[in-house]
Amino acid sequence: MANMGAAGKPPGKEAAGLRYPTNMKTIYNRSLNRSKTSELSQASFAYLFSEMVSYAQKRVTGIQDLEKRLNHQGHPIGLKLLDLLLIREPPRSQTRPLTIISLLHFIKINVWQHLFGRQADRLEKSSNPDTPDEYMIVDNEPLVNAYISVPKEMSQLNCAAYVAGIIEGVCDGAAFPARVTAHTVGGKEEGEMWPGKTVFLVKFQGEVLEREALIGKG
Repeated sequence: MANMGAAGKPPGKEAAGLRYPTNMKTIYNRSLNRSKTSELSQASFAYLFSEMVSYAQKRVTGIQDLEKRLNHQGHPIGLKLLDLLLIREPPRSQTRPLTIISLLHFIKINVWQHLFGRQADRLEKSSNPDTPDEYMIVDNEPLVNAYISVPKEMSQLNCAAYVAGIIEGVCDGAAFPARVTAHTVGGKEEGEMWPGKTVFLVKFQGEVLEREALIGKG
C-alpha cells in the first residue's frame, strides 16, 4: 500500500502547483539583475544594442531590410515578455487582454514601464475612416535611438523597429495578430523639440476587427 499522509493524501500532494505566499510574490517577480539598483546602465545597453544593429546590418539590401531584421529580433522578446508580465500579476487578474484597447493600454503602460521605466507618451486611434484597423503608440524619445548615429545616406532608418518587433510579439502572443512599424515624426510639440519622436503604427488583421465587432454586439 502506498504511504499516505495524515490527511489521506500522498506526501507532497499539497505542494503541487504554484503556491503563492502571503505577499502574493513568486519567483517570477524577482529581478534577474542582482545589483543594488536592479537596472542596466544606459552605457551597457547602448553598447549591446549598437552591436545588435551592426549584426543586423550585415548582408542587408537596404533600410527596409535592416528594419525588418531588427523587427524580427524583437518579436520573440515580445512573445515571452507578455507571459512574464501576466504571471507577475495577482492570480485573480492573470487574464490576457480581451479587447484591442485593453491590449494597447497594457503595452503603453505595463510593457513600456518594464522596458523603459516609464509609460509611452500617447496612444491614438486612426481618424481615417478607411483605416479603422490602425492605432498609434507615440514615444517622444525612444531609448533605443538615443545613442545611435545614423549616417546621412540612411537618414530614413529608425532603429526603434526593434521595439516595433517587441510590440508585434506581444500582439501575436495575445492572439491579436498585427503588423507594427516604427516611423520618425520628429517636430515641435508643446513648445519642445522631439527630433527622435517615433510613432509605432499598429495595424491589426481583419480577423481581429471581426472578433472585436462580435464582442461589441455581445
